Amino acid sequence: MAFCYAKQKNVPDEHRGTFGYGDVWTWTAICADTKLVPSWLVGERTTEDGLAFMYDLKSRVHGRIQLSTDGHQAYRGSIPYAFDVDEVDWAQIHKLYRSQAVAPGRYSPPACIGTKVTVRLGDPDPSRISTSYVERQNLTMRMGMRRFTRLTNGFSKKVENLAHAVSLHYMYYNFGRTHQTLQMTPAMAAGLADHKWSLQEIAGLLD
Repeated sequence: MAFCYAKQKNVPDEHRGTFGYGDVWTWTAICADTKLVPSWLVGERTTEDGLAFMYDLKSRVHGRIQLSTDGHQAYRGSIPYAFDVDEVDWAQIHKLYRSQAVAPGRYSPPACIGTKVTVRLGDPDPSRISTSYVERQNLTMRMGMRRFTRLTNGFSKKVENLAHAVSLHYMYYNFGRTHQTLQMTPAMAAGLADHKWSLQEIAGLLD
């Protein structure tokens, strides 16, 4: 998640409910094998945007896939409509949290004390049900873009700029950055590129 203009609670009354003011979310999908990020969407945490994201993901993959998501309700209103029953094996992972007391004004995420897996579609391989890769990808995104740093004033002032920054980040991540585990770029691992792209090549796409 990122913030555009201001946090939701600080948005002026005249802009409340307007997309681009307040909380803005980044939906992300990652391939566990190649680490390629085939699809992302800057939008809201709604079923409508979840459906748009899933339709885009479907257009970029081939064959039957296994999909793991967290317990967000919007997935239940989007994945079964975007994918046919013979196209996806899907499971949700619900994390169980314990709240922690923190000092006033300090941020601390709740402690995860366990998980519960619910199979939603098909027959997913239990050994491959995991959101660890996409959660690590969220950290990569936060580390790679200043506007995603928590508790700072580095957030995007315009949602269009946020979307451009996310697109540039993932273009470089997929094609121009060597993944330490793979020793190649995710695009190379997925067979989409035969070399690591330079910054000049990426910038040249604008011509």
